[in-house]
Amino acid sequence: MATVRVTESHSLSPAEAKSRITSFEEMIKKYGVKVDWSGNQAKLKGTGVKGSIDVTGRDATVVVELGMLARAAGVKADKLESSIRKRLRAAFDGTDAD
Repeated sequence: MATVRVTESHSLSPAEAKSRITSFEEMIKKYGVKVDWSGNQAKLKGTGVKGSIDVTGRDATVVVELGMLARAAGVKADKLESSIRKRLRAAFDGTDAD
């Protein structure tokens, strides 16, 4: 199982950082990944993937574990990491990731 871990710093309150992550959250929902928040932490679960989001007053960390199904479907860990980093950075900077 390949694991992707991305930590992006911010200068926002945890609540504001969490609210800005919604664009990232909407993107992963398109791929059938469910996001279940509890406070400032979320669990991610979908076909062939699982993971978490952890938001603090200094940064947000996204961890995604790619199972065999995700890798068989052509999901590349390095491209996923780059996409997550780009979207988190854009969310915290208030810019468009696309």
